[in-house]
Amino acid sequence: MLRVTEIKLPIDHSPADLEAALCERLGIAADELVRFAVTKRGNDARRKSAIKLVYAIDATVRDEAAVLARFVGDPQVRAAPDTGYRFPVMAPQGWSGQRPVVIGAGPCGLFAALVLAQMGLKPIIIERGKAVRERTKDTWGLWRRSVLEPESNVQFGEGGAGTFSDGKLYSRIKDPRHLGRKVLVEFVKAGAPDEILTEAHPHIGTFRLVTMVMSIRETIEALGGEYRFGTRVDDFDVETRADGGRVLKGLHLSTGEFLPASHVVMAVGHSARDTFHVLHAAGVHVEAKPFAIGVRIEHPQGMIDTARYGPFAGNKLLGPAAYSISHKASNGRTVYSFCMCPGGRVVAATSEEGRVVTNGMSQYSRAEFNANSGLVVDIDPGRDYPGGPLAGVEFQRHWESLAFVAGGSDYKAPGQLLGDFLQSRPSTALGSITPSYQPGVKPTDLAQCLPDYAIDAIREALPVFGRQIPGYDNPDVVMTGVETRTSSPVRITRGADLQSVNTAGLYPAGEGAGYAGGILSAAVDGIRVAEALALNLLGHDAVRPESSFAEGNAPRD
Repeated sequence: MLRVTEIKLPIDHSPADLEAALCERLGIAADELVRFAVTKRGNDARRKSAIKLVYAIDATVRDEAAVLARFVGDPQVRAAPDTGYRFPVMAPQGWSGQRPVVIGAGPCGLFAALVLAQMGLKPIIIERGKAVRERTKDTWGLWRRSVLEPESNVQFGEGGAGTFSDGKLYSRIKDPRHLGRKVLVEFVKAGAPDEILTEAHPHIGTFRLVTMVMSIRETIEALGGEYRFGTRVDDFDVETRADGGRVLKGLHLSTGEFLPASHVVMAVGHSARDTFHVLHAAGVHVEAKPFAIGVRIEHPQGMIDTARYGPFAGNKLLGPAAYSISHKASNGRTVYSFCMCPGGRVVAATSEEGRVVTNGMSQYSRAEFNANSGLVVDIDPGRDYPGGPLAGVEFQRHWESLAFVAGGSDYKAPGQLLGDFLQSRPSTALGSITPSYQPGVKPTDLAQCLPDYAIDAIREALPVFGRQIPGYDNPDVVMTGVETRTSSPVRITRGADLQSVNTAGLYPAGEGAGYAGGILSAAVDGIRVAEALALNLLGHDAVRPESSFAEGNAPRD
């Protein structure tokens, strides 16, 4: 089978045009093409008057060797890669060793647990929050009634923070083993639309993610996995050996139980601040890492569509337009868009009382009136929050607390019109654009709850972005603060074997450990860690899987 990429056609092309273009690209007659399937579809909108759809296609031809010989060295025509997933090991029938534990049921923990269960290891999943349906009710409690449940919210609970997001399923990570394909295939099995396997920038949306998370949980439980909701890990039992090495022996749970555990996936997410403190106190190596801080910015979605797609704005094949922008400010800071949500809404995302945090979310339809994005400024430990591994946590808390006060101390978000922001004057009323954040926005001055260098950098960047995207710096555009949870403020350092560098048996993983950013990269990291754990746990007892255990017939990437 051949993989042919970068086939470009007008947006209104017919199915026959695609087949003809493929044959022309390969230099073959129509009767030499046996079959073909689209593996990826995106768009090239650099020329708004002539937007093209861009395809990658897997094709079977009569004389594959002859065709490949004509394209030696051409990266756009090559043998199609094998993207089927294969388990590295399997537990032997009737295996009864100590079960692995997964802490956290977000995308990383979910896929770590799924793969461990599929390998026959019957994981125990510890989740401090609630099951996803109950968690959704608690989350709406904050948005509609200003009532925060600290253990069940946008950050904590089954599905993790990714459940209340745009559900983006693409990433820039290097993925030579096509583990991302495994993630997408499992999502389709759980109820995601088939199109996520072919769209260049697939997404799902919150409502669909809820049912998919439940479906994957049912699969894990059917394979012998066990969930413990409403359970937090309060301490780690670590033994120091005679040679000075440290080995994990078990977990102290909030239920009062001690759970023996020698192989634990640490997939707690980027907001498990109390757990970061517990890990540090237990002597696990933790270090501060860079993240970003800023605001959420909202524009009418129609304005973004017109700016990006011109006369093709509103075309169903293109959908609501997204954007990605950045600017290096004169003070040395980089301002950039983060987690852009077309046709979505800004949501309250705090997990701690007396603090305000913003994030973005959208449904599968992306049908809301506004587009929103984080507009954030890069920061790093050396210059912005020196003082130890957990200094970034306190840095986040400081600005979130100020945002709470600036918003009126009732979980409303402080907001400011872009025009007022550029003129350094507080906003006293909203303009023509209605903000989507619930439980509400209080017009004020965002300079109260952001560092001066972030304010200065964003003020410089906005006119630049306005020249790139017409209307971006419209004075009535709404900005709400603060966006602080762009990524984890710590890294739980691990070695080449994916275990903690100083605590054997602990496998830091995903966003909270500082090794992922987004649903897909977190899920892929969960798979990698699960594989490493299984290889270590099973050792010589492992069964090397033959074709009967492999998922070689999974849809191709």
